[in-house]
Amino acid sequence: MKVAYWHNNKDIRIEEVPTPVPGPKEMLVKVISCGICGSDIVEWYRLPRAPLVQGHEIGAEVVAVGDSVNKYELGDRVFIAPKVPCMKCFYCENGHYPQCAEVKERLPGGLAEYILVPEILVERGTYLLPENITYDQSTFIEPLACVVRAQRLARVKKGQSMLVIGCGMSGLLSIKLAWTKGCKIIAADINKTKLEFALRMGADVIIGAADDIPERLVAENGKKADVVFLCASADSAVEQAWKCVDKGGVIVLFAVPGPDKKVVVPVNDFWMKEITIITSYYCGPPDIIEAIKLIESRDVVVDDLITHRLPLTDIVKGFQLVTDGRESIKVIIRPNEPKVAK
Repeated sequence: MKVAYWHNNKDIRIEEVPTPVPGPKEMLVKVISCGICGSDIVEWYRLPRAPLVQGHEIGAEVVAVGDSVNKYELGDRVFIAPKVPCMKCFYCENGHYPQCAEVKERLPGGLAEYILVPEILVERGTYLLPENITYDQSTFIEPLACVVRAQRLARVKKGQSMLVIGCGMSGLLSIKLAWTKGCKIIAADINKTKLEFALRMGADVIIGAADDIPERLVAENGKKADVVFLCASADSAVEQAWKCVDKGGVIVLFAVPGPDKKVVVPVNDFWMKEITIITSYYCGPPDIIEAIKLIESRDVVVDDLITHRLPLTDIVKGFQLVTDGRESIKVIIRPNEPKVAK
């Protein structure tokens, strides 16, 4: 089978490896669709484990099961979580599923024709896709689940104003979800195309990064934002987040600068204004279930975020599109789809 080994964003090699055979409690799935996540291109985050097969936003078909696997059968359409919490440790019991101390196995990367699903993910990390969720739509389950969790932690509710800084995939999903809750949504980005997407996804106001964002925000909203979702990692975006949150408001660090960057937090100002800063990393089983329901019910429509569908042989182009960011929102790789000759 073919797999794409990622060495860095400019060095991705397609190699032939033996197709694995599942053990008694494992199963083999054929990857139909796999999204390229924004985190896949963050080299400081991924390089320590390189070379590796990336891809954790997948829709797949079960093609072989071990003798002891009874929950799934050939032909089942599934989404598989990248990892699963134990649900028993201190962190899980307190809702911090991403920080579970017992996670030892992860899903092998989805940028491959097939994946061997380990026992723990067969047992607790595999979800049958509802009939009306396509394989392409299933690539949104994990990123939407991350947004579900972030908004739950921030206690986003009807009537609040939300500023989303950064209108890539995560920012646009944040807009879509906040729209279902009846929030007033203001979107900011440096990219005009992404701001146009934000308008179509439900933003009430868009602001270019070259504008005075705090001033425009107050002019359009009557005050600063109750919730600021930081979905961009640039230093300037972080500075804008500090300036745009209202008294008693919440800043959600959904994206962060690299570890070599120094971030200065105006603690004294925030102390007097009772500002809350929270972080949100990954998601948990309840969030995945909620994301599936939102996509199934079409409360959150995701198809309009797909800008590119490519075969595995065009994986380098896919990463270039996501890294550049100017022309793409959601790039989906279809590992078992042949390259179309031009």
